[in-house]
Amino acid sequence: MEPEFQRIQRRFAAHLRDPERHAAPEGIEERRLAIYRNLFFNNINGFLEKGFPVLRALYAETDWRRLVRAFFDGHACASPYFLDIPEEFVGFLADEYAPGEADPPFLAELAHYEWMEVVLETSRETRPTGQIRPDGDLLRGVPCLSPLHVTLRYQWPVHRIGPDYRPETPLEEPVWLLVYRDSEERVAFMEINAVTARLLALIAAHPSLSGERVLALLAEEMAHPDPDAVRGFGADLLAGLRQRGLILGTWLTEPT
Repeated sequence: MEPEFQRIQRRFAAHLRDPERHAAPEGIEERRLAIYRNLFFNNINGFLEKGFPVLRALYAETDWRRLVRAFFDGHACASPYFLDIPEEFVGFLADEYAPGEADPPFLAELAHYEWMEVVLETSRETRPTGQIRPDGDLLRGVPCLSPLHVTLRYQWPVHRIGPDYRPETPLEEPVWLLVYRDSEERVAFMEINAVTARLLALIAAHPSLSGERVLALLAEEMAHPDPDAVRGFGADLLAGLRQRGLILGTWLTEPT
């Protein structure tokens, strides 16, 4: 049998999460309960409003609080750290939450997109230094890719969604987005195509290959009839990625 104090704790915690569905334990002053209710809920709500400003702007106050309450009451967080609340929220929306009439159809994808900004802002990854030639030949040399980026694929145009644009149907073709931290440590967003996304994936998967060999792999995958054309536009693409800080230069020696 569960000890009495644990039973009271569970009932108290359930009441704090959703006071409309769970009655408070007997003998606790309502004024004190109200302080705890507001403190716990407002802490979670504050983190979510700050972490998902676009999503928040799409909701009326009542509907937003209902969504936050559903997360607060229904999700068992695996991490005790406040910094992990956005990730927990994204997981809840993707895997546990059943959207209602007030929720947009792109809810889960938009939340994931906004969360990635937090991920890049707080990433502890560091750019390699000391073994890089910033102005190296990106075709003959081995491109050095910044670890502070992520390539994303969505069915909704999440980068354009806001209070004045709320699409009702997904895109016919998925959109590819590049999120990265630039040289001034600011998070930037860039719409790319599937070819650019695949090029970045190939560079990451083959960290010892020259840019020329990576482009040859890309042309082979595409079954392109003119590999030299792929090499030509690929060279421009690599140069553009270097200008944006996605490619840091070329390795002086093969990375370990």
